[in-house]
Amino acid sequence: MTGVHIVTDSSCDLTEEQAAAAGIRVVPLNIRFGTEEFVDREQLSVSDFYAKMASTGILPETSAPSPGRFEQTFREAAEAGATAVVCINLSSELSATMQSARTAAGSLAGQIDVRVIDSLSLTGGLGTMVLAASALAASGADADAVEALVTSMIPRTEIYGALDTLENLKKGGRIGSAKALLGSMLSVKPIIHIKDGAVEEAGKQRTRRRALEWMRDQLFNEPVVEQLSILHGNAEDIDVFLEMISSRYPRESIRLGTIGAVIGTHGGPGVIGMCYLRG
Repeated sequence: MTGVHIVTDSSCDLTEEQAAAAGIRVVPLNIRFGTEEFVDREQLSVSDFYAKMASTGILPETSAPSPGRFEQTFREAAEAGATAVVCINLSSELSATMQSARTAAGSLAGQIDVRVIDSLSLTGGLGTMVLAASALAASGADADAVEALVTSMIPRTEIYGALDTLENLKKGGRIGSAKALLGSMLSVKPIIHIKDGAVEEAGKQRTRRRALEWMRDQLFNEPVVEQLSILHGNAEDIDVFLEMISSRYPRESIRLGTIGAVIGTHGGPGVIGMCYLRG
């Protein structure tokens, strides 16, 4: 297939079916449980990840793909007829994935036109950008237009997450300016906000129900919401939250999904995230 090809990483939380249907290539991160390391999606499915986290009690860790893995993917796109590659990745504030992609792109300078974009986002926010880029590329747009579209979406993208625990985020060192939550982490249900690509405290509530109500109110206070995605990490109360917002956002209008191993490693089990574009 000629034209612009889209590449991302496995933190986008698109299913294999969604990525394949849109012609998106997904470079996997690595997940480590103690001394065991797995290639995300290839050696560890999403369901296996959550089962392993529950059964072992081990807090997993993640590591970025190697530059070589990105280079291989960029070459595969070129061999498949790509005139250019636009690679959209997990926030550089949270992972070295962007660095690997940039290193790979640099090694191919003069051979393949590769544009590497820092989404300053993750999970459903990144997934929304990737799907939009793929749709525009499929319409025949050139790399400049695709890059411009994604760049315009970045400052409009909002992500909030209701966590059941801060343990995973704390161990992974991704807690950012939300460190103030740590002192009361046992007695609150934390809410985080991804701002400028980093994790910030958005609020804390005494109960899970109140945390979900806070998320609902935040969503309802937005004048215009586009492309709402709700993703969760095997949260037993996901239907409760969907019912909370159903008066304005019925299920059929939302892109629902499961948070994969990369973000699930840091968000922990039970996380519910909402991702959308401000109007």
